Amino acid sequence: MITLVFIVVIALGATLLFMQQSVFGSDPSAIRLDRILKSPHYRNGAFENLEPTDVMREGASYWKLTTDYFNKDKNNIPPAPIPTVKTDVKALPDDKPTIVWFGHSSYLIKSEGTTVLVDPVFSGNAGPVTFFGKSFAGSDAYTADDMPNIDLLVISHDHFDHLDYKTVTQLIPKVKKFYTGLGVGAHLERWGVPADKIVEFDWWEKQDVSSNITLTAVPARHFSGRRLTRGKTLWTAFALRLNGYNFFLGGDSGYGNHFREIGDKLGPFDIAILECGQYGLDWPNIHMFPEEVATAAQDLKARTILPVHWAKFSLAYHAWNEPIQRLLKKTEEQGMDVTTPRIGEPVVLNSSYPRAVWWNF
Repeated sequence: MITLVFIVVIALGATLLFMQQSVFGSDPSAIRLDRILKSPHYRNGAFENLEPTDVMREGASYWKLTTDYFNKDKNNIPPAPIPTVKTDVKALPDDKPTIVWFGHSSYLIKSEGTTVLVDPVFSGNAGPVTFFGKSFAGSDAYTADDMPNIDLLVISHDHFDHLDYKTVTQLIPKVKKFYTGLGVGAHLERWGVPADKIVEFDWWEKQDVSSNITLTAVPARHFSGRRLTRGKTLWTAFALRLNGYNFFLGGDSGYGNHFREIGDKLGPFDIAILECGQYGLDWPNIHMFPEEVATAAQDLKARTILPVHWAKFSLAYHAWNEPIQRLLKKTEEQGMDVTTPRIGEPVVLNSSYPRAVWWNF
């Protein structure tokens, strides 16, 4: 018994020591914590969703989750490298708003001299260690070195597949300002981002970045956390008005009534960039199923959907290309417009919306 207790204590100590590494960031304190404590969305020591949201569905079997992990769809990983397009994003034309997707939830928007980068993850994995959440072969076509100078770097929340330590530290010299949810700035500051380059939002807070650029944080239905506790920082989506165009920058979210509220208050949107992938029957409230993505886009009054959160990492059990197949089936039934670029292939608003079917292999 003494030996067992000793082993448990050593294991716990090693875990706590491991989690002091920079990659795990820091908990909010001082001014950041004061703002969090005043938020109407922060209760009982954690941020809460607008509607009841369990991370796991009621009655979920953790034994079944474990067995499902070892019995993923046979096409969970692509059988061949992901096809990509290599675009010089430093020389990207910007007379019309242009979006370049880098796989998963990372993408760049350029318009009339302004460059926006969202949730960049260029390190090759989506986790605190290199062997977890490895990117698909071929999907790492872009690196931090490929990026131009960034006016707005937008972070939706602090999960590893959206906020990447290695990528952020490499990008710091190129970024004019970081925009994110309450508390996430504590991670960024620990990693070397000056406090005066960080802007934090609560839901529905708005900032006029310039006379032609407005960024508004809007609700999402998800959770946060890089350590053992959840909800210490805020998860959010954003509405971006950029030079006369309206973008929805979705982050991660389960389906909910918030999409209709956002559409009513801030829509219509020229394009909705929505997560479509990494869903599961046992966590239905925190990630949308593809059919729900179509409904969310309708609620948002979006003219076009750009589906993201797929084609780079396997963080769920479904086939890697199932999300796009299911989404397109639903949107075809409803007559909705979807653009499906390859990684690196530009989407130009009111001009070029790639729609090639490149994922059937």
